[in-house]
Amino acid sequence: MRKTSHLRHSRRDVLRAGGCFVAAALAGTGAAGGSEIIRLGDAEDAFAREGFSGTFAAFDARADRLIMLNASRAETRFVPASTFKIPNSLIALEVGAVKDADEVFRYDGKPRRVAAWQKDMTLREAVTASNVPVFQEIARRVGIESYKTWLSKLDYGNRETGEIVDRFWLDGPLAISAIEQARFLARFAEQALPMSARSQAIVRDIIRIEEKGGRALFAKTGWDGKIGWWAGWVEREDRKTAFALNMDMSKSADAPKRIQIGRALLAHLGVY
Repeated sequence: MRKTSHLRHSRRDVLRAGGCFVAAALAGTGAAGGSEIIRLGDAEDAFAREGFSGTFAAFDARADRLIMLNASRAETRFVPASTFKIPNSLIALEVGAVKDADEVFRYDGKPRRVAAWQKDMTLREAVTASNVPVFQEIARRVGIESYKTWLSKLDYGNRETGEIVDRFWLDGPLAISAIEQARFLARFAEQALPMSARSQAIVRDIIRIEEKGGRALFAKTGWDGKIGWWAGWVEREDRKTAFALNMDMSKSADAPKRIQIGRALLAHLGVY
């Protein structure tokens, strides 16, 4: 596998014509909506140079601008896996299934696939550790009918839950595209979701990763054994840019590549 961590092209090169830049108001295209569209060309090497196939979407709601790498895949839906912990936490707080970020979930003593999950955890810790069993317990508290209602209210992906309440975001039928993830997270970043300010503030605080140079990064990873995700947003002064990346990923050892490639793309665009 070839190794690299940075894009070779300047931001100006990417936003130039000649196959690297296409901007248009696309109406009636579903996830793309009527936003200005920028398609990245040469920057695709961010995945290819590492030996992966993937896509990246970034959305600036105030500018109504959508940036895509590998546009066809950016519109393709995949199961959200642990990126669903973001809306899952929001829904659980909103319906009262979880009190706050510090509510403790007791470990039941059963062996877990990940050793780090074998202990009591708060909601905050469970999100950070991506603790699947904790969120399966939360899902059983919320109930399938509440999820159907809230996925519709949030306009999240295909909104489908099926009938298995504690697996639908891991195995399907719930699915979402990178563009849809970015648009959903853009609304969350602006606290514009149809739910309480309290719920949004709690989850926002949980997924805050770091801050540097006056910019803050909020993000969550996900992996279903085949597709790896990294999704979130960057805040800088009064601007917020939401993003979502997914890539083919069959080995857990490749997990760091999601963030490495995502950071390279955000830096390349001058976002973070």
